[in-house]
Amino acid sequence: MMRATPVPASSEEALLRVENLTISFSSDPNAAPAVLGADLEVRRGEVVAIVGESGSGKTTLAMSVLGLLAGNARITTGSIGFGGADLLTQSPKQRAAIRGSRVGLVPQDPMSNLNPMMRIGDQLGEVLLRHGRATRQNVVRECCRVLERAGIPDPESRLRQFPHQLSGGLRQRVLIAIGTACDPELLIADEPTSALDVTVAARILDQIAEISSKTGMAVLLITHDLGLAAERADRVVVMQHGRVVEAGPAAQILEHPEHPYSRQLVAADPGVRARSGTSRIRHRDVDATDCIVEVRGVSKTYQRKRRDTPVHANREVSLKVPRGSTVAIVGESGSGKTTISRMMLKLETPSSGSMLFEGNEIATLDRQKTAEFRKRVQPVFQDPYSSLNPMMTVRAIVREGLDHYRIGTRDERERKTDELLEQVGLSAEMGRRHPAQLSGGQRQRVAIARAVSMDPELLVCDEPVSALDVLVQQQVLDLLRDMQEQKGLTYVVITHDLAVVREFADYVYVMRDGSIVEAAETARLFEAPQEEYTRQLLTAAGVG
Repeated sequence: MMRATPVPASSEEALLRVENLTISFSSDPNAAPAVLGADLEVRRGEVVAIVGESGSGKTTLAMSVLGLLAGNARITTGSIGFGGADLLTQSPKQRAAIRGSRVGLVPQDPMSNLNPMMRIGDQLGEVLLRHGRATRQNVVRECCRVLERAGIPDPESRLRQFPHQLSGGLRQRVLIAIGTACDPELLIADEPTSALDVTVAARILDQIAEISSKTGMAVLLITHDLGLAAERADRVVVMQHGRVVEAGPAAQILEHPEHPYSRQLVAADPGVRARSGTSRIRHRDVDATDCIVEVRGVSKTYQRKRRDTPVHANREVSLKVPRGSTVAIVGESGSGKTTISRMMLKLETPSSGSMLFEGNEIATLDRQKTAEFRKRVQPVFQDPYSSLNPMMTVRAIVREGLDHYRIGTRDERERKTDELLEQVGLSAEMGRRHPAQLSGGQRQRVAIARAVSMDPELLVCDEPVSALDVLVQQQVLDLLRDMQEQKGLTYVVITHDLAVVREFADYVYVMRDGSIVEAAETARLFEAPQEEYTRQLLTAAGVG
């Protein structure tokens, strides 16, 4: 397998230099290492992106720099040089002093990495106080300064809030504030925008770039989004099966990849195809008069207490979902698209209007019809960390619906479970694991396998591939397309990934502030958007 040839640089230029690093998570000498002989270099002020599919070792490599590997990890060869010192020879106390002060971290999932029981100000203040960047007397002022630098409006009021009171974009900005609070020399950003809509993602990345420009901070970006790497990184490092297989300038890797795996990644990425003009907008003939779901003037209002100001999640929303079609609902965080999907799943009740499934009001279905409805309409939720039962094995999770509805014999259910795991790219060995033992992308594949196990007629998918690397994403989308052609399945897809929408959806509804602002067949919307807001979304996604 071809090894990368690092870009020439002197030791003085390299802030971070990883050489011949091998990391294993098993005492079995025959087990494949998670990282094998990896080399990596990041210069001061540089942005380096590590790309690769789930399980390629990119996050393990990054976490080794922070000293945050699991307890069963063993570094068997190599060195990690940072600022001229080998981190692997330092004591745990020395590593802890560097972590957070000289090397910052922006992790992937803000809800898993922010303490839900602590106010934002306490979590940020803890970092500043621990590393001597603030005193008890000025910690509030310093917290406000750091939040403001991370692009968070009204920082003083945010200090008093808890994570659940913030939007996804604001929570991610809080993680940026924490990761950059001590003006680190290196920031490790692990999939910092994978769960965010395109406009918020662009603002988040702009904020990181602005902080880097002002402070000279280097950035190590971990991502499966090659389009993102092309736009934001100076150099790209490609990993496969724990090895660095190619490294070089971003434009070179994206436009003229040398390694077969790099070429495979580039070819599979819909964002890269859209930017290069090689993607094809999906166009299918679907009977628009035969609708499996119809939404008529639906509004949804939340009011927790009588004196609270009502929150209008949806306002007079009307849309149609033709049978056998793929309908995408797009828009920024807070636009109301997920609320609409939850009402389609009978997880929320409209405040007014009608939500119809095959002509029947979903909200008023009786117990027996609701049970049948839940079999015919299945969800794929956005967050694979919270939507899977941590106490069940993967096999049990995928088989759960089959067991509940007693579909087939036990042997038939076992065989179907095996087929489903194979279809979504998971091995039989994976089936014996629990969700905590899987990567984010692997967990999302489990969620998709569970949903399609019931052979539903309608699949309501909330960001179904946002956590997946491009190769698995392509595999899952191909699977969904094949199932649609073979079984006439209908999909409603809630997503911020407009490159995927371009190639996967038949119809697109654009939402803003709870209302639909534009609706059209995919080709017409992408080629001639009528609304300025739609044009802004397409431009932010790099597909307009």
